[in-house]
Amino acid sequence: MRLVHRIALGFPGRPAFDTAFSRALLDLAASGDAPETLRVYRPDDVVAFSGVDAASEGFAAAAAAARAAGFEAALRLAGGRAAVFHRDTLAFAWTIPAPDARDGIHARFAEVAAVVAAALRRLGVDARVGEVRGEYCPGEHSVNARGARKLMGVGQRVIRGAAHVGGVVVVDGAARVRDALEPVYAALDFAWRPETTGSVADEIGSTPLDAVADAIVAELGARHALEPGGVDVGSIVTSAEPLESRFAIA
Repeated sequence: MRLVHRIALGFPGRPAFDTAFSRALLDLAASGDAPETLRVYRPDDVVAFSGVDAASEGFAAAAAAARAAGFEAALRLAGGRAAVFHRDTLAFAWTIPAPDARDGIHARFAEVAAVVAAALRRLGVDARVGEVRGEYCPGEHSVNARGARKLMGVGQRVIRGAAHVGGVVVVDGAARVRDALEPVYAALDFAWRPETTGSVADEIGSTPLDAVADAIVAELGARHALEPGGVDVGSIVTSAEPLESRFAIA
């Protein structure tokens, strides 16, 4: 597996481009033109909406609410409901060539959840896999702290020949997630419990993004052979540029 590990802003000022980049890498993996790749990075401030959100009557108001809260708005590649990425979170994107991609959906979800939970336990968090009742963007493969506060959400997109598993760990700034999602979810008429939103910092104090990234890479490296670099980021950017408008929200 190739590892692209950059704790730097991915594509500042281009909220839809991160999704376009992931989609381009997914397409390249499916065609055999890119290897299995893990990207770990610091995202920009954005509320990422799902297709379900986009079909809601309140979608336009929700996107406006995100921007009023200081976030850009974009469509996400996979996932159930709107999620917040910001500069004190850690994003990851795992792209996997897979001839029978649908057959491994549950196994990939389970592995990512187990890896992130184990990584956070390395750092001293009482991290567990499972949905917290009332959490934002709920899912059975969320990672939580103490069974009470969500720390990580994950989504998956499968196409013929490849799969993409992406998610976000809230390292700090849980209040920013809550403050952004309260008006967004109100516009979408989606019920949740804001108090279930947590962060690594809430559990163990201030923690560098690098420390969380290193712990995740170490856990994944115990399961897979990781090779740094080896991916032509420039060619992926070129492939992603025509896709950017697909994920932009006017």
